[in-house]
Amino acid sequence: MADENFSSLGRIEAINKLYEGTPYTPFDSCWFETSGRAYCTIKSKTLLEGIDFDLTYFPLKHLGYKSVIYVTGELYAEMSAPRALEVVIGISAKLDFEQIRQIWEGIVTAAKEHGYKKVGLDLVPSRNGLSINICASGETSVLEAKRRPAAKSMDLICVSGNLGAAFLGLNVLEREKMKFAKTKDNLEQPDLEKYKHLVGAYLKPSLPANLLKELEDSEITPSFGYFVTRGLGDTLRHLTKDSGLGAKVYMDRMPFAGDSFTIGKELEIDPVTAAMNGGDDCRLLFTIPIGKHDKFRHDFQNFDIIGHLAKPEVGAVLVTPDGVELPVKAQGWKE
Repeated sequence: MADENFSSLGRIEAINKLYEGTPYTPFDSCWFETSGRAYCTIKSKTLLEGIDFDLTYFPLKHLGYKSVIYVTGELYAEMSAPRALEVVIGISAKLDFEQIRQIWEGIVTAAKEHGYKKVGLDLVPSRNGLSINICASGETSVLEAKRRPAAKSMDLICVSGNLGAAFLGLNVLEREKMKFAKTKDNLEQPDLEKYKHLVGAYLKPSLPANLLKELEDSEITPSFGYFVTRGLGDTLRHLTKDSGLGAKVYMDRMPFAGDSFTIGKELEIDPVTAAMNGGDDCRLLFTIPIGKHDKFRHDFQNFDIIGHLAKPEVGAVLVTPDGVELPVKAQGWKE
């Protein structure tokens, strides 16, 4: 933290200032009391500048917000209610206190939105650019855990919103960044109005904050849950491995943003490929017992039913509108 603002404030005072006006207490232990017998779930994520985000076009408040979404989605996938967050921000010399305040504002906004009771923060120096490490703790009652039904063939595969939009939005931002770099004499900012939905899907994804209560009120308990951040294909492979069953997803039932195919053609990216392998969608995927079909469709209209579990020998397949079953193949390591 070589910046003069941090030098004058010091670590302790900087953290105290960041907590001003928030409902959280600095240097408070992030323990939480469980309501009776419960399981504790812990999820963590590290975001690195230049790998997970680019500060050229990523608003700092959105970055803080998205970092919380990453771990909160993992809790929701396991039917775990958010309780406590621990955040460590690695600060490079090029960042000043006001920029860190913007990241923190995004973190606090998301934490309040999703009901975190305690949020811890530490600030450390970084030689390799900005980094955010965030660890979330959640609680699942033993009763709720016991309600999880065994997965069966024909259980519904449901996803919480359109797919592939975030990957297309990222590619729009990267393209505009390259254009801007080539015309340094032209300081006019790119017009992203046409792409705002796709760009927004990448920069500031959202989650339904009352989802767990709504599932409980509807008496619907998923057999499996996943947070889709590395493409639908990756999640389907995890699902078939964990369940011991096959999975069929129908291409014509997959939800896409209205402008995905037009802009996909412009970018020379197939939206279906973006959905299967692109990543960063930040969507929840649940498998729901077939007997709850009508109830789920009525109560959860923000979810799309895109397929179903099948016999183990089917594997993970994507079914085309013509009925051709395409195996979902593993992708290589992505940087």
